[in-house]
Amino acid sequence: MFGMPRRLLFGYLALAVFMTGDGFELTFLSRFLVEKGFSPTQAGFAFTAYGLVVAFSAWTTGVLAEIVGAKRLMVLGGVLWMVLHVLFLTVGLQSVLGTIVIYSLRGVAYPLFMYSFVVLIAQSVQPGRLASAMGWFWSSFSLGIGVMGAYVPSLLVPAIGEYATLWASLVFVAAGTAMCAFLVPGAPPEAARTTERDGQGRARELLRGVTILVENRQIALSVVIRVLCNLTLYAFPMMMPLYLTTGDIGGQAWFSLPEWMTIWAVMNAIALGSNVVWGRLGDRYGWMRQMRWCGFGGMAIATLAFAYVPVWFGAGFLLMVAAAVLFALSVTAFVPMGAIFPALAPGHRGAAISAHNLASGLTTFAGPGIATALLPVVGPIGVCWAFAGLMVLGTITTFFIHPPQPGITTETGRMLPRRDRLAHAA
Repeated sequence: MFGMPRRLLFGYLALAVFMTGDGFELTFLSRFLVEKGFSPTQAGFAFTAYGLVVAFSAWTTGVLAEIVGAKRLMVLGGVLWMVLHVLFLTVGLQSVLGTIVIYSLRGVAYPLFMYSFVVLIAQSVQPGRLASAMGWFWSSFSLGIGVMGAYVPSLLVPAIGEYATLWASLVFVAAGTAMCAFLVPGAPPEAARTTERDGQGRARELLRGVTILVENRQIALSVVIRVLCNLTLYAFPMMMPLYLTTGDIGGQAWFSLPEWMTIWAVMNAIALGSNVVWGRLGDRYGWMRQMRWCGFGGMAIATLAFAYVPVWFGAGFLLMVAAAVLFALSVTAFVPMGAIFPALAPGHRGAAISAHNLASGLTTFAGPGIATALLPVVGPIGVCWAFAGLMVLGTITTFFIHPPQPGITTETGRMLPRRDRLAHAA
């Protein structure tokens, strides 16, 4: 079914429902915190601290999922998210410190759910079809955190307010967790048979998620591009509500908050289809070339479009939607990243996925972190130029990464002759 492993259908659905609840806050939390008395810098620091915890949790997930079991870890992550979210809403929001601490701790939870499913996919899918399966993964992610996670709050916030909307997110997270517990299969028997390890052995395997960065130069470079490719995906939900709907960081109230939510929801709606398409194209024609030109090249242009469209054209809603469409088509070109890491270290798949997850977590920290640090210095347009420059750096870095890809490259990662690649694509 267009590259989706049917065995994991309910896993993709559970991910979409879970991430809907997790995504409720993204399009309005920074503005909500500022309205409660936070400074923009304090609000940005809350996002940055959250991302740092996400990075640590994501790093450990790959190996933990192989040791504990991917499905079991997904359920644990869902339950932990709900407990910490209740604490965040009842205790954390009473003070700046409480908000930062408890919101950051909640960052432990969603990577356990999300990235454990990445492990389950890798355990269940043949390497040559992995990018297609990861395309569906990112489509489910986008449907949840971006489309429904932005669209549903755009209806709820005007009706019941931001605080009640944050409570409503629990319904979706609970539903996604229940779907995982009762409908998602575990790993295939052959993948579930892992070597028994004592405590010391498990610690070594966990640490290999970092030491592999030293042992495998290709993995280290892949971590760099994995961090770079999603910087704006996590920086913009923190920064753009303030830039586009208020004057707090040097922008203007060009758009209302519901209009901004709609723009971001459109971006993620386009990503639903383009994730799947890019996954199929990557498997057929090559992972790296796709990410180099369509991914990083498109993201550099889209990032600057978000900065300059309102400055040049004012409240041009359709033009901002066009920028969001370009953003979606570019950011989804990176779907093969989930296939590249295990391909570069087939003997240490769990450690390679942990390195991938570490990079995925670091980008949730680095995106808001860069924006928070640079906004007082260069303003929002200067921040967008900094992100565009980092996309150019990513383009250059891709020339030094050569993952082996069935039908596209040799075992050393060098491109096969064109006729062989065309035969594979056919």
